[in-house]
Amino acid sequence: MTTARSMIRSLGNEAPILADGRRAPDRREISLRWLSGTFLTGITSSILMGVALFAALDGRQQLATPAEASAAIPDSDGDSASRGKRLFAGNIVAMPTDRKVMEVSTVVHEGNKEVVRRRPFAHVKMNLAANHVAQEDYPDFDPLTIFSSSETPPPPAARAGVLYGSNVDSEVSLQTVAFPVKGSTYAFAPAMTLEEVEENVRSNGSILTDGNSQLSALYYVDPQRFSSRDDGGGLDITAGLAARVVEENISVSAPEPITKRTREYADDIIPIRNAETVTAAMTGVGYPEGKAREISGYLQSRLGEADLVAGDVLRIGVIQEGEMVLVVRTSLYRRGSHRVTIALDDHGRFVDGEEPPMLDAVASAFSEQSPQIVTGRELPRVYDGIYRAALSYGMSKEMTGLLVKLLASNVDLQAQLKPTDKIEAFFSVADKKGQADKNSELLYVNAHFGDTTNRFYRFQNPDDGSIDYFDEDGKSIRQFLLRNPLPNGRMTSGFGMRGHPILGKALMHTGTDWAAPRGTPIIATGNGIVEKAGWDSGGYGNQTLIRHANGYVSSYNHQSAIAPAVREGAKVTQGQVIGYVGSTGQSTGTHLHYELIVNGTKVDPMKVRLPGGSSLAGKALARFEDERKRIDTLLNTQQSDEVASR
Repeated sequence: MTTARSMIRSLGNEAPILADGRRAPDRREISLRWLSGTFLTGITSSILMGVALFAALDGRQQLATPAEASAAIPDSDGDSASRGKRLFAGNIVAMPTDRKVMEVSTVVHEGNKEVVRRRPFAHVKMNLAANHVAQEDYPDFDPLTIFSSSETPPPPAARAGVLYGSNVDSEVSLQTVAFPVKGSTYAFAPAMTLEEVEENVRSNGSILTDGNSQLSALYYVDPQRFSSRDDGGGLDITAGLAARVVEENISVSAPEPITKRTREYADDIIPIRNAETVTAAMTGVGYPEGKAREISGYLQSRLGEADLVAGDVLRIGVIQEGEMVLVVRTSLYRRGSHRVTIALDDHGRFVDGEEPPMLDAVASAFSEQSPQIVTGRELPRVYDGIYRAALSYGMSKEMTGLLVKLLASNVDLQAQLKPTDKIEAFFSVADKKGQADKNSELLYVNAHFGDTTNRFYRFQNPDDGSIDYFDEDGKSIRQFLLRNPLPNGRMTSGFGMRGHPILGKALMHTGTDWAAPRGTPIIATGNGIVEKAGWDSGGYGNQTLIRHANGYVSSYNHQSAIAPAVREGAKVTQGQVIGYVGSTGQSTGTHLHYELIVNGTKVDPMKVRLPGGSSLAGKALARFEDERKRIDTLLNTQQSDEVASR
């Protein structure tokens, strides 16, 4: 039996030997550090557990996590959405200042074949009233350069192709030959015998389908009729059929198709380049003013200030459904760091939200996105706004120059931009980066300037190979005749009665006078045939007469010289330089006397009602309408560009 004394003797009752010279701790002492640490740990654990229970049971609206569908998605590469899934992540909302590069199947004629291949195209929506930074220098405004054309029209550039109705994975070559209506060059195959017919039905009759659905309850043929006569066995009508076992209480449904009404989450990244308010930044890219003011108020209550500084980035999370957009989250980043996030709770109120996962688009907002609206006093001219926006969105200088020429007839390029002016364009690009090159082509433009809208499509007429731009109805957007043959000049005298400067009496002035320095180029106001190019003995000096279609003749007088290629019978194009300003004949100073003659009668060039450009008809019109519908379907141009809120 072990006693207490023997136990003590076995364990020892001497103090332990310490190697470092310290004494052993006294068992009666209490460590205050240990006691305080244990007490604080218990208090902290209780508080954290209470907060967790409160959030789970009662406080969800105070700890809102907006756009839960987006937060629940696993990380994906890049900022593009995967449309094969029901939920969407990292999607960048298509606001009016966005650019989208897509691959589209096109048909290109090469010899007697049609080649279908995929090519990259850029679809841009440019808000012109912005502090855009052009990627390269562009030419100064010169009316003569805008309205004039070269004497010899350049050959059509390499075509981007006609949009193909379906997508292809690789290049496909198609060759079309005429159907032999006057007899066949191929021998007819011999007719099938009755035994061969029965054998084909026996082999294929059991797996006949109705479209994509295989019929299992009804037979196209009587199985007994074509049963095997040799082996005595019946026809195996289950060949080719398969069964799928579905677990109990499980429903199998087809994937939900992606339509215009499909709800999806997206982020809109708005870089702030100049100090402005949240309201101004949001309304500048299309958000309604009421919604912008509401969000601005919530952000101000969190930040203590309403103004944003240069370098800030606003990140707007939205739920899109067709044309309706619901703002569910707003985050502010300053100097690359997250400052604040507000989000909608279950009751539709904005409350403090969690910081969303970082997007690459936030970090690269100033390198890839264009700046936003500037104040009205700082808005540039229309000409500068078009060039700066187009070059910053990947257009080449040549393509931008063509865009300016196409808009010059209906848009005042010298006017100041309005905040609502914008251009939507669709053009071919060199690669997926969205940069146009010399072979890129402008296929579609939808321009809004004030209350005027100009929408036109590129089309190559298969009859003569000519390339032009037409409106929705197939009518050329180019004017039949320009009213000003001297873009760099100024009109000094109009059509009507006036005192003749040489004869000294009132005479009818049958044209318009345009003043400009000697040698200034004169352009043809329309396409036509030169009817006369030489000296006029009646006082007009060097004169050129151009006959246009439908009985119109334009007259250019007092020229110092006539262009070398302009001679009787030569064809000229609208904008071609045909001569130079001078003071030959009965003239008191260097100027151009321009006349317009309609069916032998001289009319006022500035007031006469001119016919529109040429219109497509017949097969060309039908083909144009097919191409227009493909572009409209691809770009969904029928939807409004305005952002709505509910």
